[in-house]
Amino acid sequence: MATIARMLDGGDAEDAGARARVLAPTEPVPYGAQPVLLAETTVYGVKCVEELLLRWGPLPKPWLVLVSDAPARPVADARYLIRALEGRLAGVVTVPYLPVLRAVKDPDEALEFKDVLAAAEKLRRAMEGNRR
Repeated sequence: MATIARMLDGGDAEDAGARARVLAPTEPVPYGAQPVLLAETTVYGVKCVEELLLRWGPLPKPWLVLVSDAPARPVADARYLIRALEGRLAGVVTVPYLPVLRAVKDPDEALEFKDVLAAAEKLRRAMEGNRR
């Protein structure tokens, strides 16, 4: 999760003030923040998002960032459920399968790889261009 937060922040090592951060399970969403949910592209991951959205309440619609768990598209059941949930979300964006994320020690190390930087830029562009 911390790697995705760094990807949203811009990926620059000199980026001193982090804008994205991981909240603790009971921590409230700060006023004015755009909530972002992370899930793997598995049926289980998407079912967890569905359960969370059922209890979401009056908070702003969250973005859903799907992190690919394999170098293939999600199974049909996950794709159908994502499509069904889109109305409850500010948007949906997918981070491609990045094998290097399995081997790095920390988020800053991940951002040394050009494929991670490219995915980070695509993620930020998608979310910044589609704010509602």
